[in-house]
Amino acid sequence: MRFLCDEMLVRLARLLRTAGYDTYLASGGQSDDELLALAREDNRVLLTRDKALARRAHPRALAVEGRGPDEEAQMVSAHLPLDWSLAPFTRCVMDNTALRDATDEDLARMPPEASQMNGPFRACPTCGRVYWPGSHVKRMAARLESLAQKPPQALL
Repeated sequence: MRFLCDEMLVRLARLLRTAGYDTYLASGGQSDDELLALAREDNRVLLTRDKALARRAHPRALAVEGRGPDEEAQMVSAHLPLDWSLAPFTRCVMDNTALRDATDEDLARMPPEASQMNGPFRACPTCGRVYWPGSHVKRMAARLESLAQKPPQALL
C-alpha cells in the first residue's frame, strides 16, 4: 500500500515512512486536482484532513481525524489493513527515499559516539541523511510496536 498525505499530515507521513510505507507528502500549494491526479497515477491512497477532497477521491481516500500523529495513525489503522512492523527504518523520513547500507564515507559523517554502536547504519541516497540505532530509533520502534498492538476498533 502506498500513500499520499496532504500537507496537514506531515507527522503522520513521517510515521508511515518510519514503518516502511512509501508515503508521498504533498508540498504547500499543490492543488486538489494535482493531488487527485498524483494519487491516481501513482496508485496511492490519499490521506487528508479535507473531507471534500476525500469525497472526490473516494474510494481511494480517507478523511483523517485525530489529534497528533498517533491518533491519526490509529484512525487510519481502523480503516486500512496497516502493518506497523512492515519494514521499519527502511525509508528516509524526510524525503521518502528507500535507504541503503551506509558507506564508509557516510559513517565518517556520523557523531563519534554513534559510530561506536552496533548497526545497522543506513543512509539516504537522495539527501545524504545517515541513520543509526540510537535512542530515537528505540523510541520510534516502541511507538510502532504500540501502534501494532492496539486493536483498531478500540480507537474510534
